Amino acid sequence: MLEKRTIIVTGGGGGIGQATALVLGKAGANVVVSDISDAGAETAQMIGAAGGEACFVRADVGSEAQVEALVAKAVARYGRLDGAFNNAGVEQANTPLHELSADQWERAIRIDLTGVFYCLKHEIAAMLDSGGGAIVNTASALSEVAIPQAAEYVSAKHGVAGLTKAAAIDYGARGIRVNAVLPGIIRTAMIDRAIEHPSFSAYFEKLLEHHPIGRFGQPAEVGETVKWLLSDAASFVTGAMISVDGGYRAI
Repeated sequence: MLEKRTIIVTGGGGGIGQATALVLGKAGANVVVSDISDAGAETAQMIGAAGGEACFVRADVGSEAQVEALVAKAVARYGRLDGAFNNAGVEQANTPLHELSADQWERAIRIDLTGVFYCLKHEIAAMLDSGGGAIVNTASALSEVAIPQAAEYVSAKHGVAGLTKAAAIDYGARGIRVNAVLPGIIRTAMIDRAIEHPSFSAYFEKLLEHHPIGRFGQPAEVGETVKWLLSDAASFVTGAMISVDGGYRAI
């Protein structure tokens, strides 16, 4: 499905990023796993152990220079860039807006929104050189709605939705598709930390009631959706916000 296509996955050291990298590796892609920690190297090793092709490039998506270097290294190793899953992110501080510090706000915006901008900027430039490609951004169900004590995260994810649509409009006719997945509650370490937070545990119990499918999601379920969006099977899909949320947004 994605044989020999070179695809960058940011935030590939765990959770949705790792699960998606493994799905893409199994589908035959050359996976460039990126993360701010060495956990990304472990993901690349897992892909290799399963018979796939992968490499690890350490990068902080909040640094444009590091993102530019990430894309350059992907192209240098595999000759071209065909796809990307811009997934790296940080969670909210679980703090009411009036108590939110400027540092907490700026961290979320820098990683969750500006980081996606940096990735899009340099990935698109490389894909124009390669003749086209496909990009998927990790937005969120919170790109459309909000939850308590998450102003900085909600704002960043609303921005990701806008960036996705703007890029899709600008580059669709030039052979580059840009879409976003909007996960609901997916059982990752990030979500587990939030569930364990004293002010949020009861709230997450209520959230489960708002998932008509009757459970929270698994990271690989997002990964399978990303695989489809990056493949030719989704050749007429761009600028789309694809919910992977167990029906959360349907209520």
